[in-house]
Amino acid sequence: MLPQKNRLKHPKEFKVVYRTGITRKTSHLILRGRRREENSQVAKSGERSQAEAEGKEFYQPTRIGIAIAQKVSKRAVIRNRIKRRIRAGLRELLPRIEAGWDLVFIVRPAAVECNYRQLLQELEQLLAKAEVLNGDSRRDLL
Repeated sequence: MLPQKNRLKHPKEFKVVYRTGITRKTSHLILRGRRREENSQVAKSGERSQAEAEGKEFYQPTRIGIAIAQKVSKRAVIRNRIKRRIRAGLRELLPRIEAGWDLVFIVRPAAVECNYRQLLQELEQLLAKAEVLNGDSRRDLL
């Protein structure tokens, strides 16, 4: 699982990303991404002022959601397997992802035939296309 602070949880958060975000596509996945503004709900809370008082740099963690429709597979077992693989890949890539983004990964029906290595490669490719990765985006993780 991704840490709580790195999850998109509510449908309205997904809708904001769909409505105002950028789109990048590969053969098995679609990435919708949106950089959050400084005055978002997280920044309004006391976390920002507390971090500034302690002399620490305040940042908003990147939040990630995964959307997979029944169109991909009627079997929940298969859909859940794909989600687990995507989450595992994102856990590996999370330290390299810039802070302050809301990202939604949409799974295409072709992803059913995908193995973990292909998904990991496509995740990194999408994040590099969207210019969300820190550091060397061409580094081979496999």
